[in-house]
Amino acid sequence: MARLGSMGRLVGGVAGGMAAEGVRRLASGEGLNRRDLILTPGNVTRMTDRLSHMRGAAMKMGQMISLDAGDFLPKELSDILARLRDQANFMPTRQLDTVLKKEWGDDWRRQFKWFNPRPIAAASIGQVHKALTRDGQELAIKVQYPGVAKSIDSDVDNVMTLLKIAGFAPPEIEVEKLLSAAKKQLHEEADYTREGEQMELYRKQLQGETGFVVPRLHKELTRGSILAMSFEEGSAIETLETQSQERINAVTERMMRLVARELFEFGVMQTDPNFANFRYRASTDEIILLDFGACRAVDPSVANGYRKMLEAGLSGNRDEVLKATIEAGFMMPIVAERHPERVNRMIDIVINEMREDAPFDFGDRGFVPLLREEGWEIAQDKATWAFPPIETLFVQRKVSGTALLGARLKAKVNVRRITQEILSDTTSF
Repeated sequence: MARLGSMGRLVGGVAGGMAAEGVRRLASGEGLNRRDLILTPGNVTRMTDRLSHMRGAAMKMGQMISLDAGDFLPKELSDILARLRDQANFMPTRQLDTVLKKEWGDDWRRQFKWFNPRPIAAASIGQVHKALTRDGQELAIKVQYPGVAKSIDSDVDNVMTLLKIAGFAPPEIEVEKLLSAAKKQLHEEADYTREGEQMELYRKQLQGETGFVVPRLHKELTRGSILAMSFEEGSAIETLETQSQERINAVTERMMRLVARELFEFGVMQTDPNFANFRYRASTDEIILLDFGACRAVDPSVANGYRKMLEAGLSGNRDEVLKATIEAGFMMPIVAERHPERVNRMIDIVINEMREDAPFDFGDRGFVPLLREEGWEIAQDKATWAFPPIETLFVQRKVSGTALLGARLKAKVNVRRITQEILSDTTSF
């Protein structure tokens, strides 16, 4: 009831802000547009602060949307949601103690030499504390916010209602399947026992690999809402910006190869590319992988669909790229039928970029506005509106998020060479 009231206050505050902005615009002779009315500085602050305070699925939805849409969101909404990636309210110490007593018992402190009550990180579903066990193990302990799992379904519905009010979720699009998938994944992320198992799976997959670190699970202290793991020292992945261009390129290439291996070799993918899920240890040049709650099996048909699209793109065959794109569900046939010239121009842009046997400059986003312009014109035709398969969306989220990180770091990587090598080293599922 408190969360519903909080969302109600947010909607009410936004509506009040819209009314005030509408009066101001009418008085000055300006036109009225719902999107302009909602995206005022006051409403931006209200939305960010309230969703951060609510934490849980409400905040997680904001994070997911900001990464999924990438360069294609209006700048104002993108700014709102980007602030949610790194912003969350800590649990009060008393509330934290209540959670730990429930999971570990009243004498939980006896298991540690020390336990820092102030979190070293806080995210949408839980916060992380540093601790030292009696036998000298330095741990990172993720503690889930109380009530988060129970509020997932209502939070997702409420955030989507807010987006509809803002005009960012057009009524012409059927979103039920997307909402159902979002709820399912969030429930999985709230199960820390499952996340621990996925973390162990990745440790096995990357066993013996240089350049990656996966924390070790501490099974005895892990519960459904507590995940205990080895503490791994590292800095935010964005600190790579201070490294040499050569190192930036090498680390970004390593991450891209991992994504390709997840898709075509492992058959399982960590689908949350939030930058906070990656740390960098400069002293050993290692990437620390965190947060395995969003791990999911890759549907073989999705992996094979990507393989066909990439193979066609590398060969420069526009017709085969279009055929593979439709077969994979990325595009409805009606789009190509109604807008053949625009579709062909978009395919040509992508083919030209990926076929270049040279380092691709992720910092040069010159082609993005071209794709956005063509895509926007197609999107005006409501007859073409449809969601791609849900399983494809999860994979594309990881691919797009990794590309966004490359853009943030201004990395230069030979994408063609990586693609050719991974495809030649793996086979279809």
